[in-house]
Amino acid sequence: MTDAFGRAIRDHHRGERTAPLRQGDGEETREHPIEAFYFTEFDPESDAWLASRLDGPLVDLGAGAGRHALRFQERFETVAVESSPALVETMRERGVADAREGDMFALREAFERDRFAAAIAIGTQIGLAGSMRGLSAFLGDLAFVTTPDATAVVDCYDPDHPEAADLLGYREDPTPGLAGRVMWFAYDGERDPTLRFTLFSPDRLREAAIGTGWTVEAVDRSGSGEGPHYRAALRKR
Repeated sequence: MTDAFGRAIRDHHRGERTAPLRQGDGEETREHPIEAFYFTEFDPESDAWLASRLDGPLVDLGAGAGRHALRFQERFETVAVESSPALVETMRERGVADAREGDMFALREAFERDRFAAAIAIGTQIGLAGSMRGLSAFLGDLAFVTTPDATAVVDCYDPDHPEAADLLGYREDPTPGLAGRVMWFAYDGERDPTLRFTLFSPDRLREAAIGTGWTVEAVDRSGSGEGPHYRAALRKR
């Protein structure tokens, strides 16, 4: 299994990166901004919208290089989960106390019922659920491993936003509130398998949450400027 994405970020952390991390769709490519996305320090005090909604134990799904986990573990137990072995190495080297290789779409196999009081999935990874049914299944699994009064924060791109079509790899969908996004990452002669995301509008996220135990409590667009990115705070019913 290739891990070009994770290796590029790990090598950047170690000062050993030999080439840019390229993000592409077909022949269209661009350099992925590693430093800005993964190594700027997260300050809970300047992002009270997120920090005030979380408690421990916390599970950080798709934790990347540990940007959030490093700060939240100072406040409460934090478990950082990543599918990339190189990113798990990176988090451990940076001081993340509990960094684990795992699949955020297989939570029931990894954790017992009611294990966490809160969860975050920041990085638009919920789009890898692939469909409304897949998103509902993920939320149901997340409900299983969190306490009855748990909270969660996820993020996505809103396909109903007029600038969503400018995203690299954007694919239209005839269903309102849904779209696709296709992209691959390549580094130092190695290319990862193509990723296929589904973009869910906040209304579609609310719909997918029905019957899972979650409700969408708030939607935040303050960090996206005028763009299509949003964060959603969920709470158990």
